[in-house]
Amino acid sequence: MALKIVHYGNPILHKKGEKVTAFDAELARLADEMVAAMHEAEGIGLAAQQVGLARQFCVIDLRGTDSDFTYQLDGTSPPLELVMPMALVNPAVEVTPEPTTNYEEGCLSFPDIRGDVVRPDAIRVQFRDLQGQPHEMFCNGLLARCIQHEVDHLNGVLFIDRMTKAVLAPLSDDLRALKKKTRTKPKP
Repeated sequence: MALKIVHYGNPILHKKGEKVTAFDAELARLADEMVAAMHEAEGIGLAAQQVGLARQFCVIDLRGTDSDFTYQLDGTSPPLELVMPMALVNPAVEVTPEPTTNYEEGCLSFPDIRGDVVRPDAIRVQFRDLQGQPHEMFCNGLLARCIQHEVDHLNGVLFIDRMTKAVLAPLSDDLRALKKKTRTKPKP
C-alpha cells in the first residue's frame, strides 16, 4: 500500500516521535515504502510524521542532487551510492554553531511553499540503522541541512518554525489556505 504524505494542518506534524525499539521486517518495509513515497514526490527526505506516524525515524536520499557536501560515516567516506537511500533510526543531532548558512528550503508536507531558513552548516549525527547497529556521521552542506530538517520533524518542529518573521510574513496567506484545505479534506 502506497503511503500518503500528510500536509500542514494535520496535528501529527507537531507531534514528537516515540523511540523505535523494534528493528524488524516491519521497520524495513516502512523504510522501503517511505523511500518510494519520497521519490514519487521528488523529495530528498521524509520523516515518519509526514506519513502519519509519530516515530523517531526518517529516510534521506541525496543521490540526485548536485550540491556540494562532505561526510564521514563511521570514520570513512564511502561512495554516496553505497549509503543512500539512508534510514536514520532514533537520530540525535549535535550542531556546530558556526558557520551558519541561509538556504531556501521546501517540504513535502508544504507543497509549493518555500522559504529561507538559517541553519548550522555542519553537524554530527548519531543514529541506528535498520538492523539496530549504531552509527556516527559528520557532515555539512545540503546533507547536514536535510538531516536537521528531518530530525526537526521527528521532534514536532516544522521548517516554518525556523523562519524569521520577515520570511514567514509573505507566506502567511498560502499557509492559511493549505491548513484550511488539509483540515477540510474528506477522510477516505
